[in-house]
Parts: sequence; structure tokens; C-alpha cells
Amino acid sequence: MHSYQPSPAQLISFSEQEIMEKAVSANHPFRKLNQLINLDKIARSYRKLYSKTGAKGLPVEKALRALVIQFLEDYSDRQLERALEENLAVKWFVGFELGEATPDHSFFGKFRDRLGSRNLEAIFNTVNSVLEEKGLIGSTFHFIDASGIITKSTLWAERDQAIKAGEEKLNNQNVKRYAKDPDATYGCKGKDKFWFGHKRTVRVDMSQGLITKVVTTTAKLTDAQVLVQHPELIPDKGLVIADKGYDTAEAQGKIKEKTDCSGIIQKNNRKTKNRDRDKFLSKLRMPFEAVFSKNSKRARYRGLLKVHFQVLAESIAHNLKRLIVIGESISYQSG
Repeated sequence: MHSYQPSPAQLISFSEQEIMEKAVSANHPFRKLNQLINLDKIARSYRKLYSKTGAKGLPVEKALRALVIQFLEDYSDRQLERALEENLAVKWFVGFELGEATPDHSFFGKFRDRLGSRNLEAIFNTVNSVLEEKGLIGSTFHFIDASGIITKSTLWAERDQAIKAGEEKLNNQNVKRYAKDPDATYGCKGKDKFWFGHKRTVRVDMSQGLITKVVTTTAKLTDAQVLVQHPELIPDKGLVIADKGYDTAEAQGKIKEKTDCSGIIQKNNRKTKNRDRDKFLSKLRMPFEAVFSKNSKRARYRGLLKVHFQVLAESIAHNLKRLIVIGESISYQSG
């Protein structure tokens, strides 16, 4: 997302307020987002937690807006610090005046730690409540799928450490003793897609492609095991579509406990497999697989709770990006 940057000559003739307003045109995504959802109203519930956080107690409204920008634009902490200093559109969206001091990169980690995954999950749910009130989240078709989050690409040093310590090899039984992320494990998608890290499982509402539920687990759990252990992924009503990895008796049973509309594509060896039905379901879900392909494949942080924070923040960013795109179809009212 690009911002307007006035020339030095223009800076002389414009007031600070005019400069900031011109930096964000009427069609700028940040302005649209500001019109479509009231992030300050959402942030106010957390004021008491962060009054002493950061230089001179940066207001939680600005801190939350900075967090949103960080994940909308995929900034590192240092990149976010620089954007707040130099990018007028970012400065405007977060709520800083032209000459106002902005926080350095160390503030953002402190804010994430203070906010925590539980509060961010509440914010995720609040954002979705606003989207539901705007008629953007339905209850008819739901798509569930998982993707890996890689903590580290190779573990040769950890393997050598394990062997030196007397281990035969590095595996899920001993890797936490050697890896820097003790919650990460080896996972496998299909028969040959291995990674080391965590697993993100997401439920998508198929009316507008919005994420309505997220669960973060260790990578070693299969897709079906995640669904069984986290039935909150299953909606109370509507058709639940998922790929063959979820086709187990336990997962099917969990779906039937909540909603008797399973759209899990059956494995080829199932005697009850209906190929025409499964072909239809595959076509139905195809447009929404892009939700998963756009997710970050790398872990920003270490530890399951912090990776869950990342997954939640990325999901909020995804939904807000979708809101900007589909916002033309709804009235511009602050939610």
C-alpha cells in the first residue's frame, strides 16, 4: 500500500493537518478501513492493561492500530518503526501528528507480550462480530483446512547435538530438548511434505472468504486429530467442507455432534465414497484455498502461545483486507 509523499515546496504551503489528510486520499485503503470499522472503540476495552507500557504510556488505541498495520503490511518491528517515522499514511492511520515522536522497535514486542494471545483472540472475535453485523459472515458453508508454520528449515546442529548426547536420531520424542522452540515438532502433510514447527487450522466462512475460527497446535498432530481435540472449529450449523485428511470416524463423529452436515471429502478406499459429490465439493472449496496459500509459512516467534498470537494477528489482517475489498457493498459506517 503506497502513500502520498508531498514535495518540500508543498510542505511549506500546507498546514500539518492538510499534509496528513493529503497523504491519505479518499480511495486509500487505510481511509476505507477507518470508515468501515472503529478500531479505537475495540481498543478502549484494554486501556487499563497498557497505561504504563512504552514511552510515556502510548495509548492502547495507537498501539493496536500499529499492530494492525504491522500485519497488514507484514512489517518486522524495525520496519514498523521506520514506517511510523517516514510513511505519512501509516502515521495518519495509527494516529500520530506530523512532528509527533513515534515509538522505537522495542515497544512493539512489549505491547504484544502485555496484550497476549487471549486478549488478541477476544479482539479477533470482536472484529468478526462487527463483520457479522454488517452481513459479511454467514452460517451456510464453512471450509476447514490446515497449513504448516515453519520454525526452522534445518536442524543439523540440533541433530548433531542429540547424537553427541547419545540419541540415535532426532525425532518428536526428543527434539524439544535440543530445539530453541520447545513446543515445535515435526509435521507431515500428505505423504511427503514435512516441516518442523507448528500447525495453523482455520475455519473460513464461504460467503465472503472471511476467517471465523483459528486454532494453533504443534505440527505433529494430524488434521483429523486437531479437529477432534478442538471441536470449537466446528460451527453449530451449516455444511462443513474439508479435505481427505479429516476423513476419520472420530472427526466425522465430532461434526455430527454439532451439525449433521459433513462435507468432508472421503478417502478413495471408502466403500461409501460418492465421487460426483466429492468432485462437486472440491470445486466448491477451490476459490477459498487461496486463504491458506497467502498465510505466512514462517514463525515470527518461538513458543506455541506466541505463534498463536501470530496466527490470530494474521487472521485479523486477512479479514480487514477482505473488508476493504468488499466494503463497497456495504454502507460506510463505523462498526
